[in-house]
Amino acid sequence: MKILKLILTYLFGAFMIFGGVNHFLKPEMYLPFIPSFLPGAAINYLSGIVEIIVGIGVFIPAFRSQSTLGILVLMLLFLPLHIVDVFKENPAIGSHQIALIRLPLQFVLILWAWFIHKK
Repeated sequence: MKILKLILTYLFGAFMIFGGVNHFLKPEMYLPFIPSFLPGAAINYLSGIVEIIVGIGVFIPAFRSQSTLGILVLMLLFLPLHIVDVFKENPAIGSHQIALIRLPLQFVLILWAWFIHKK
């Protein structure tokens, strides 16, 4: 079980790094999720930096606990964005069907983050 948890931890770390880098490579993919009252580009790049940092932290044993907790918090912070997206006339993710699929996936990511964080 310990090796499975380590594999899932590293996999999530890599997922976070990839997602963070993607904020810089394809900002147009993330900007529609950011509420209009916030500075979209700044929030996008800031969240990308945070995702990269916590993703890297997963690979460093001394920072793993804080990083996995950070991932959990990020997934919880992103949850309302995905809930709102389901109810938009034109969902940021593309379609209502994809938004409805993406929302439960966010809960899977939250549970995954909780699993890798808990002792």
